[in-house]
Amino acid sequence: MSRDTAGPLVGAATTGLDSYNAAALASATTVIAQYSTSFGLAARLLAPGLRDEVRSIYALVRIADEIVDGAASGAGIDLAGQRQLLDDLEHETEHAMARGFSTNLVVHAFAVTARRVGIDPTLTRPFFASMRRDLDPAPFTEASVAEYIYGSAEVVGLMCLRSFLRDSPRSPDELAVLEHGARSLGAAFQKVNFLRDLAADRDALGRNYFPGVDLTRLTDPQKHLLLDDMDADLEAAARVLPLLPPGSRRAVTAAHRLFARLSAKLRETPAQALMSTRVRVPDPEKLMIALSSSLGPQAWRR
Repeated sequence: MSRDTAGPLVGAATTGLDSYNAAALASATTVIAQYSTSFGLAARLLAPGLRDEVRSIYALVRIADEIVDGAASGAGIDLAGQRQLLDDLEHETEHAMARGFSTNLVVHAFAVTARRVGIDPTLTRPFFASMRRDLDPAPFTEASVAEYIYGSAEVVGLMCLRSFLRDSPRSPDELAVLEHGARSLGAAFQKVNFLRDLAADRDALGRNYFPGVDLTRLTDPQKHLLLDDMDADLEAAARVLPLLPPGSRRAVTAAHRLFARLSAKLRETPAQALMSTRVRVPDPEKLMIALSSSLGPQAWRR
């Protein structure tokens, strides 16, 4: 850096912010690496700029999840304290989106992305509302679980879509099709996770995301009906994959195929076994899915 004749450091503010942005992104990347091998594999197939933005989005989502899904309670924080933590995180997120800075590195990384791609409180507020719903012991209804899935998963798909389309503007009709696909994929991911985390959600967290289903007596026909709904969401999402820009298409395809494989493995697993087994796709198979997706549709349609 150099000084001008008046004395201040020329470029100091810009250089300082660049370094801070880099530290924030590194923090977000560490969060993702710690919590999700599947997401990490798929994210590597994104174009570099998109990769950073999507990691920043998912890191904030992960931190909020940890407030309600175990880390906070493991630290001895009760439900009232967890609600306050969520409130604080939401307020800090909105303030950072408005001013472009946060002392929380994960929030800062998210805010940089949000300001760049056009994420606003119409997407973040439903997300935090769903996170708060996880702290409410009231049973879910069909209506409330649909609202929960929208806020916890579909809006995350819409956030990522804003990143994917930042340099690829679309007509209103095209955008509506892509948004439907993004919401469908987010819903499919969430519902598949509900089913494979059935035991932990019920036993450790006291949650049932399938209203009207007695989880202690889940039958194979019931399980297949639930999976039919999930597969319909996956099919709806698959129809829009070719419409995504090249920088994001292969990564989203890999994520889609990973969850389609997970859905298939859930079908193969007896319903009652889900109460003691967390179904997963083995790491070598995940790698093969990521590799074939990186080679384009000709490779994975064989």
